[in-house]
Amino acid sequence: QVQLVESGGGSVEAGGSLRLSCVGTGVTFSRRCLAWFRQLPGKEREGVAAIGHDGGTSYSDSARGRFTISKDNAKNTLYLEMDNLKPADTAMYYCASTQISKRLCNLQQGLKWPHGVDNWGKGTQVTISS
Repeated sequence: QVQLVESGGGSVEAGGSLRLSCVGTGVTFSRRCLAWFRQLPGKEREGVAAIGHDGGTSYSDSARGRFTISKDNAKNTLYLEMDNLKPADTAMYYCASTQISKRLCNLQQGLKWPHGVDNWGKGTQVTISS
């Protein structure tokens, strides 16, 4: 069975950094459109960053310039480097594997939870204090 396991969340002061990781089993990351989503209580899950099988990336407006998504295909691991964190970044962060095509693997092209998402992890909590 496919399993995605996130790690790296925690509490950090505003302006600090965190690096999230997601290890996948039963799925080949090099062949998938991968994404990080986040969800605040009472809010709809929103896309943060996406990366295609060729390494092409896209970001939400709030993440762009501060977050970097990457992957290590050999380790089947997805990463999200988050810098200059803000209290508004406080959320549960989820790793997701999708069936979205290469052409549409872009947050500005309509990639949105839960469309095309066939696997996701349990999430890792990120809390940013001011």
